[in-house]
Order: sequence, then C-alpha cells, then structure tokens
Amino acid sequence: MRKISTDAAPAALGPYSQAVEANGFLYLSGQIGINPETSEIEGKTVAEQAEQICKNIEAVLTAAGTDFSAVVKTTCFLTDIQTFAEFNSVYASYFVSKPARSCVAVSALPAGALCEVEAVVAL
Repeated sequence: MRKISTDAAPAALGPYSQAVEANGFLYLSGQIGINPETSEIEGKTVAEQAEQICKNIEAVLTAAGTDFSAVVKTTCFLTDIQTFAEFNSVYASYFVSKPARSCVAVSALPAGALCEVEAVVAL
C-alpha cells in the first residue's frame, strides 16, 4: 500500500490521505473545490467548484502517475440535486472516458462546499 500526496491539491481536512494505492487500484478521497494556493473554496457556483475539484483530482492523479482515462468509478455528492446539469457540464469535460458513476444529493459537505467527487482508478 502506498499513500499519494501532492501540494498541487488541497491538504486533507482530517485524518486521511489524498489517495491510497492498493492492489492495482488508486482510491482518491473526496475532493471539494478548495484552491490549494489559498486553502479556500474556489467559486460560489457548482460549476466553479466542480472546475476546482477536477483540477484537484488531476493533481492527485498526476502525482500517482496516471490520468483521468484510468478512472473506473466516481461518486459525486451535490448539496442541491437541482444543480445536477450544471455539475455535469463541467464533469463531462474532464471525465471524457465516462467511468461508472453514482451521484447523490446530501444535506451538507465540509467547508460549506456545494459538491464533492471521489474516484477509483485502475492502475
């Protein structure tokens, strides 16, 4: 098992790793739209936060030596399911390989985030 960490993505907000490699897979912890340079949520809309989330995921994938094409499964969390289409417009531009996905509405996310994405990657 190998832990993946990069300063190009926000530091974990709790006692967990940005990602862990195990048994041929990479498990990315949920990313919210925190800008790693400011440690603040980037943007006020779901689209703006989703853009930062995807940049954060890309940074962790790069640190692990892979990219979006290897993502096999994502789980997406939205605080308002009415923003589903807005979220998808950004998500689709990064996850062009169309991995399996679940998307659920939740009552709240850490740091007041509007959305969060976690991923499983085949290595």
